Amino acid sequence: MILTDVMHPKSSSSTANGAAADSESAPARPAGARVRVIREGVASYLPDIDPEETGEWLESFDEMLDREGPGRARYLMLRLLERAGERHVAIPALTSTDYVNTIPTENEPWFPGDEEVERRYRAWIRWNAAVMVHRAQRPGIGVGGHISTYASSAAMYEVGFNHFFRGKDHSGGGDQIFIQGHASPGVYARAYLEGRLTEDQLDGFRQEYSHGGPGRGLSSYPHPRLMPDFWEFPTVSMGLGPMNAIYQARFNHYLHDRGIKDTSDQHVWAFLGDGEMDEPESRGLIQVAANEALDNLTFVINCNLQRLDGPVRGNGKIIQELESFFRGAGWNVIKVIWGREWDALLSADRDGALVNLMNSTPDGDYQTYKANDGAYVREHFFGRDPRTKELVKGLSDQQIWNLKRGGHDYRKIYAAYAAALAHQGQPTVILAKTIKGYGLGKHFEARNATHQMKKMTLEDLKAFRDVQRIPITDEQLEADPYLPPYYHPGKDDPAIQYMLDRRRTLGGFLPERRSAAKPLQLPGDEPYRSVRKGSGKQNVATTMAFVRLMKELLRDKEIGKRIVPIIPDEARTFGMDSWFPSLKIYNRNGQLYTSVDAELMLAYKESQVGQILHEGINEAGSTASYTAVGTSYATHGEPMIPLYIFYSMFGFQRTGDGLWAAADQLARGFILGATAGRTTLTGEGLQHNDGHSLLLASTNPAFVAYDPAFSFEIAHIVRDGLRRMYGGGAPAPDSTVLPGTRPQMANDTFGGENISYYITMYNEPYPQPAEPDDLDIEGLLKGIYLYKRGGEGEVRAQLLVSGVTVPDGLRAQELLASEWGVQADVWSVTSFSELRKEALAKEIAALREPGTDPGVPYVTQALSRAEGPFVAASDWLRAVQDQIRKWVPGDYVTLGTDGFGFSDTRPAARRVFNVDAQSIVVAALQALARAGKVDQAKVAEAATRYRIGDVDAAEKSTNTEDQPA
Repeated sequence: MILTDVMHPKSSSSTANGAAADSESAPARPAGARVRVIREGVASYLPDIDPEETGEWLESFDEMLDREGPGRARYLMLRLLERAGERHVAIPALTSTDYVNTIPTENEPWFPGDEEVERRYRAWIRWNAAVMVHRAQRPGIGVGGHISTYASSAAMYEVGFNHFFRGKDHSGGGDQIFIQGHASPGVYARAYLEGRLTEDQLDGFRQEYSHGGPGRGLSSYPHPRLMPDFWEFPTVSMGLGPMNAIYQARFNHYLHDRGIKDTSDQHVWAFLGDGEMDEPESRGLIQVAANEALDNLTFVINCNLQRLDGPVRGNGKIIQELESFFRGAGWNVIKVIWGREWDALLSADRDGALVNLMNSTPDGDYQTYKANDGAYVREHFFGRDPRTKELVKGLSDQQIWNLKRGGHDYRKIYAAYAAALAHQGQPTVILAKTIKGYGLGKHFEARNATHQMKKMTLEDLKAFRDVQRIPITDEQLEADPYLPPYYHPGKDDPAIQYMLDRRRTLGGFLPERRSAAKPLQLPGDEPYRSVRKGSGKQNVATTMAFVRLMKELLRDKEIGKRIVPIIPDEARTFGMDSWFPSLKIYNRNGQLYTSVDAELMLAYKESQVGQILHEGINEAGSTASYTAVGTSYATHGEPMIPLYIFYSMFGFQRTGDGLWAAADQLARGFILGATAGRTTLTGEGLQHNDGHSLLLASTNPAFVAYDPAFSFEIAHIVRDGLRRMYGGGAPAPDSTVLPGTRPQMANDTFGGENISYYITMYNEPYPQPAEPDDLDIEGLLKGIYLYKRGGEGEVRAQLLVSGVTVPDGLRAQELLASEWGVQADVWSVTSFSELRKEALAKEIAALREPGTDPGVPYVTQALSRAEGPFVAASDWLRAVQDQIRKWVPGDYVTLGTDGFGFSDTRPAARRVFNVDAQSIVVAALQALARAGKVDQAKVAEAATRYRIGDVDAAEKSTNTEDQPA
C-alpha cells in the first residue's frame, strides 16, 4: 500500500480537470468534448464521454473533503492511484512521497540474525576503526584519515556483510561491492576481527611504504592497485563510483547474454554519500540503469545530510530531492528515514501532524537537533505543534534523544535490502538517513567539522568506549592517549565465530580481489600479415589499418569473442560501421523496431547477443564500460579485451579522472585515440583538434602510449600489447618500472602486466608502406627506430618524427638532400613517453645506488652513433617531443603544434604551426648553422624560398578521399 505517496497540491484557482475551483460556476461541456488534464506537469486532451458522471465524481470528492478534511481526501486519492496501478491504468508516477519510511512497519520481514550478537561486534568494529585513524595521528606520523563517515554507515555495511553480500566462493559467483571511499577504516576494522589483517597492518594505515615496506601498510581508501588482493573497486574520486557501478551491472548482463558467464545470481551494491550525489557523474548516467532495467543494481545512499564542510541541503531536503530525481528516471526508491522507536509515534499520529512536521523541517534543522540533546529536540521539533508536543509528553528527554534514524536500525535496513533484491525490472536506490559521526560523542556527531576530525581527546575516547561497551580500562587509555589499544576478544569468542560463520555461509570474505583467470592463447602471425604488407598505392589512414587488423583478430577462434568494441557514437567516422551487421550492437531488449537502413548491407543491427557496446554520445559512460570490461579477468575470471575508440580530443581531456580510476582498478585493454593530431581534423576546428592527448596520457603511469605512423607499426604494437596484457608473460624488469606501477599479488595465475595501451590513430589517408625486411622491432616497441637512412655525405642531420608527421619527415629528407646537400636519417618515434619512462627509471636507479651502473637509456643508445643535430617534429605539442630532450646526445630542436587548433586545410595548418616538410628543413639547416656546418645565409635563403611564415605558400590540399565528421 503506497500510504506514503503525496500528491502535489495544485493552484487553488483550478481543479484537476482545469475547471474553476468553484465547481458550480464551471460551464457545462458537451459529451465527448476534450478536457485538459494537467497532473505533475503532464498535459493531455482526453475525451469526457460522460460529463454528468464526471460531475458526480467531482461533487462527491468535494463533499468528502468538506466533511472529513484534506487528510482523508489525500488518503483516498492515494488508494485510488494505487488501485489504478494494480489494474494497469497508465497514470504518471508520483515522484515524491512523505518524509517517512517507504516500507510500512507491518510489511517489514522477520530479521533472521541475532541482533544482539551482531550489535556487539559492530561496536568492536566501530571502536577499532576510530582507534586506527586516531593512532595514525601519533607523533612522527600524522597522516590523516576520516572517522565520521563509517560511524554514520556502520549498520548499513554490517547488515550487508552479515546477510546479503555474497563472496567469490558463493555458487552464484559473488557480488560486487562498491564501498564508499571514506568508510575504508570500518572495512579494515572488520577484516582485523576476521583475522585477515593484523594490528601491525592497522598501524600502517596510510603508510604504504614506510611501514615495513610495500604491502605492509594500508591504503587510505579503496585502491586495488595498492592492495590488489583486497580492494576490488576504487571509489573515492567522488562521482565515479555510481557511474562505474551502473556499467559494471550492465556488463554483468552483457557477459550473461552473450553466454560467456552466468551472472544471473550476482548483484552490484554501490555505497554512496548524499553530498557525493552533487557530482554530475553521480546522477548523469542513472537513466542508463533504468533504460537497461538493471535490477541487479542497488545504490545505498548514506544521507547523513552533511558534505565535507557543512549541510548538503541546509534549506531543503536532500532525501526528497534524490527521491524525485531517481523516481523520475525510472528507479525503484526505498526510503529508510526513521528507526523503530518512531513506529509508535507515527501510529499515534492520527491527524498527520507529526508527518507534517517531518515534511516541513529542513535538513539544516535536523542536523542541529542531533548536535544538541533531547530537551532541545522536544522544544524545537515536537514543540512546534501542540499535537506533536502532546504525542511525546510521556517520553523523557533521553527517550526522545534515543529516537534513532533509519540508517542506524538493523531491522529497517534489512527490510530495505530484502525489498531491493526482490524487486524486478528496475534498479533500486535506498535513501538511508543517518547522523555523521554517529556514536562518536557530542564533539563529533552532526558537527560541520566532523569530516576533518581525525583524533579524539582522552575524554572523547572514554565516552566512546562507554557507549560502545568496550572492555578497556581508564588506565589503558591514560597510559598513552596517542595509542589507545585495539580490541579483539580472540578468534574463539562466540561473537567472532558467529561473524565468521555468516561470511562462510555467504561465500567468503569481502572485499576481495582475485586474479585467477588463465592467460589467453594468442594468435600467431596470420592475423597480422595483411596490414604488415602495406597498402600499395592505395591511400589508407592508420585508423582504417587498425580496423582491418581487428577484422582479422575478431575471426580468431580463441580471442575473437573476447574482443569488446566500445564506441561513443562515432563508428561511421572511424570506418567501423561494417561491424554493425556482423558483430551487432548489444541491447538487452534486442531490436524492437525496423531500422531505417534495414535493406542495406551495412544495416544498423541491435541484438541481445551483440558484441559491440555502443554507448551513444557518452565518453564518461564509455570509460566506465572500458573499466568494467578491462577488469573482467579479475571481477569475473573471464579475460575480455576492450577496444575503446573515440575522438582523441575527448578522451584524456574529458574523462581523465575515469581513466585514472581504470588504472587504479588494474584495467587492461586498448584505448584508441582516433582522428588524432592538431592538423589532421582541421575542418572541425578548435574543439576537435587534439595536440596534447599524448602528453596527458604520459601522466598516467599505467598507460603505454604509442603514436604509430604506419600499419605495420600498429600490427607489432597491438601484438605486443596482447602479449603483455593477456599472454601471461612476466612483467617488465624492475629497473624499468616506476614506483607503484607493479602491484604484487599473493595469488595471481593470470600474470601479465596491469597496463593499458593508448594508441593514437589518424584519419588522413596516405600510402601505407610494406614492413621493411630489416625492421628493428625491438626499437619500434621501445619507442624509436631508424626507418630510412640518408645517403652518403659529410653534412648530416637526424629527423625524429612520429605519427602523421613521418611523411613530412620523409619529404624533408628529400628536400635537404636535393636542394641543400644535407643527408638526413629519418627515425620513426613510436613513443616519446615510453622512451622517457625507460630513461627515467635508469636515472632513479642511479640516484638510489650511486655505485652501480644502471645502463644507458635506450634513446641515448639508439642515437649515440648518429651524427646530429637532432630535429624532432610531430602533430603534437613540443612538450611531447621535449620528454626525451635530456637523453638526446646532441643539439636537439623540437617542432610542434603549440596553440589552439582551427579550421583549414591540412597543409595550411601545418604551415601555420611550422611542422610541414619545409619547416623541418629550415629547422635542420638552422641547427647545422649553429654547429658551424652550413652557412647562416643558407638558413635565411631556405626560409625565404619556402616562405615558411606565409600560409598562402603552403602546398595545396589535393586529398578528397576522406571527409572527417
